[in-house]
Amino acid sequence: MKRLAFIADIHGNHLALRAVLDDIKRQGIDKIFCLGDLVGYAPFPNEVIEIIRKERIPTVMGNYDDGVGFDRLACGCDFPNEKARRAGEQSLAWTKAHTSEDNKAFLRGLPQDIWIEIGDKKIQMVHGSPRALNEYLFENAPEALLHEIFNSTRADILVVGHTHKPFHRIFEGHHLINAGSVGRPKHGDPNALYCILTIDGEINVEFPKVPYDSDTVAEAIPAAGLPEEFARLLLTGKE
Repeated sequence: MKRLAFIADIHGNHLALRAVLDDIKRQGIDKIFCLGDLVGYAPFPNEVIEIIRKERIPTVMGNYDDGVGFDRLACGCDFPNEKARRAGEQSLAWTKAHTSEDNKAFLRGLPQDIWIEIGDKKIQMVHGSPRALNEYLFENAPEALLHEIFNSTRADILVVGHTHKPFHRIFEGHHLINAGSVGRPKHGDPNALYCILTIDGEINVEFPKVPYDSDTVAEAIPAAGLPEEFARLLLTGKE
């Protein structure tokens, strides 16, 4: 039996990350992987990156990691309206200004994907999709899209992030798993969330929720000069 933990979309929330890593240590996990987006939205990018580096957690590049690491003008996000776009631009500019050059270099060096094999199962880890780090794969993705995605990869199990919405969907014998979000939840409550994949003949997927001091992080967001709206989302877990 193998038990893997997947964390994703931490987005500068170091307290959520620490709480999740503490919970993982109690779960009998064989290996932890990170699906990217270490930075953005919350004001602790360096703290998050340094935890990931210290713990030597294999990590793929997220669209926000790409935007900050390469000093891009946009983060590759899909904003629902003009207000959200302006807030996102403010977040990207703030994060680029407050992430150390050494940590930006670390972000630039992250791979686009990670592959492992467990028994006869090939597992691919990406941030958005195998085609693009900022492509959104939702639980209700059309079958035609999933057919195209799985035709483009030899993975039996594809693990993604980016949407911040956890799910496990089986399609034509393949498993598509979204690990949800550690640090910027969109699953309806403020708890940090991650994914455990157990392979023991069968495939089992769990999404543990972990309480942490979200109030402290929420208070730090406007205090750092970031949009108040980010704090509201953090405390409600709702868009």
